[in-house]
Amino acid sequence: MADGAKRVQKHRDKMKAAGLKPVTIWVPDVNAPGYAEQLAREIEIVNNSPDEKLILEQLSNIEIEGWK
Repeated sequence: MADGAKRVQKHRDKMKAAGLKPVTIWVPDVNAPGYAEQLAREIEIVNNSPDEKLILEQLSNIEIEGWK
């Protein structure tokens, strides 16, 4: 096993011993063709929603215990 692979395995073993496990998260590719256009369309939909201000107000009033 190469030195880099050994370091990675050591790190993974340490994290596993700490009760953690790796997770893969897929997120949108912001460089993908059409991404900016799709985002602009979705923002326009939200901005034109009659409920936008009410929803933003409700979200800003949410309190989560332990968060500041």
